Amino acid sequence: MTAAAFTAFMPFTLLGAVTIAVMLLIAVRRSHHLIALSTIVGLLLCCIALPLAAPASPTAVTPLFIIDGSVTYYAGLVFGSALVVAILSYAYLDGATQAPREEYYLLLLTATLGAAVLPASVHFAAFFLGLETLSISLIGLIAYASPRERAAEAGIKYLVLGGASSAFLLFGMALIYADLGTLSFARIGVLSHAGSPHDLYRAVGVAMILTGVGFKLSLVPFHMWTPDIYEAAPAPVTAFVAVVSKIAVFAVLLRYFILAEGQADAALRAGLAAIAILSMLGGNLLALLQDNVKRLLAYSSIAHLGYLLVALLAGGALGIEAAAFYLAAYAVTSLGAFGIVAQLSTPESGRDADRLRDYRGLFRTRPFLAASFALMMLSLAGLPPTLGFIGKFYLITSGVGAGLFWPVAALVAGSVIGLYYYLRVLVAMAMPVPAESAVAAPLWFGNAVIAGLLLLLLAFGAYPAPAIALIRMTVGATTW
Repeated sequence: MTAAAFTAFMPFTLLGAVTIAVMLLIAVRRSHHLIALSTIVGLLLCCIALPLAAPASPTAVTPLFIIDGSVTYYAGLVFGSALVVAILSYAYLDGATQAPREEYYLLLLTATLGAAVLPASVHFAAFFLGLETLSISLIGLIAYASPRERAAEAGIKYLVLGGASSAFLLFGMALIYADLGTLSFARIGVLSHAGSPHDLYRAVGVAMILTGVGFKLSLVPFHMWTPDIYEAAPAPVTAFVAVVSKIAVFAVLLRYFILAEGQADAALRAGLAAIAILSMLGGNLLALLQDNVKRLLAYSSIAHLGYLLVALLAGGALGIEAAAFYLAAYAVTSLGAFGIVAQLSTPESGRDADRLRDYRGLFRTRPFLAASFALMMLSLAGLPPTLGFIGKFYLITSGVGAGLFWPVAALVAGSVIGLYYYLRVLVAMAMPVPAESAVAAPLWFGNAVIAGLLLLLLAFGAYPAPAIALIRMTVGATTW
């Protein structure tokens, strides 16, 4: 490995070292405060290391990984989101007494490591290793630190369905290798144009890989696991699944689509367009039926990943910028929404504060959290002056420019439908306080994180130019 490659890979090496250090600390001394602080400081150091390592990119670390502006941007989203989840987790777990809490942070770090290397993957071997590191850690996180039986059930469900999706991915990769003799994204693109006597292998292989990726992104019709796991998992873990894992998998899907020249594959484009339309409409329509906030947000996330596919299909510089901006807007908004649920919940209560009636009168009992939650909902709906509005405008512009009439129509229709169920949450918070109302008292540092996310939501929603400039300097400057 060259000095430039070592420098460029430094944030990922640092995260691996932090993970090992936390594991050793747990063996030496069990202390929730110490382990949580070590995790938070370690993730903060990784965030600081990214801009320091950026001048050494672009560089190929190995034939499996490349570090460039796109990786720096998406890894920054992963590290930053994981840092927010770690702080919210500390606030959430602080009062838990029924389970050891220290290993939770070890699983969080290993999941973050798996997610962080996914955007750097340019080979199916690296993609699979990163994805399995992420997924196996998530199985433990989903069922961790909760006395609720449904959490264990959700972990088992994710294990079974995750194993099935991994089987689809592996078999699809095997078929592509049988056809082309390579698993490199770039080589697949070159050889696909040359044609082969076994094109059917490649077509079936791509379809199976799309099935596996569709499960990880919870796209329709591979979304069945999403609402149950979002509801049963601890609220900070739900935030991690909804944000970090989706950013990482979508980033590697975007890289594959560009390097393997997916734009030239009419069948792949048609399949992705159909999945996008089904996800946008299905996610929003199913959310109308929900009285559970976490399930509502689960179906909402399905729709938002459908929106992102519009940018993927649009391609070009504008489509890539739109996807990068929307992922950032989605991360800030979803972390804020699930963070507020976590602030109002405790793991010992038997369930999170996730029912719509739990939010009745919140404007009177917790005005700051209620106002923040309202703005998060408006951002998810795509209303100004929030990040969500700018992100959705970006998506529509890229889709219209690429002539994606039906996906853009579904995006607009889905956004109109979504406005109704987001406003239901606001109406519930404005209703009178029920007599039996009792919610957890939020910790100040959790509120500080929510305030920081709210500031990002409004500042870049009102003045998005710095965020757009950062995207163009990193993702936009990537040569892919």
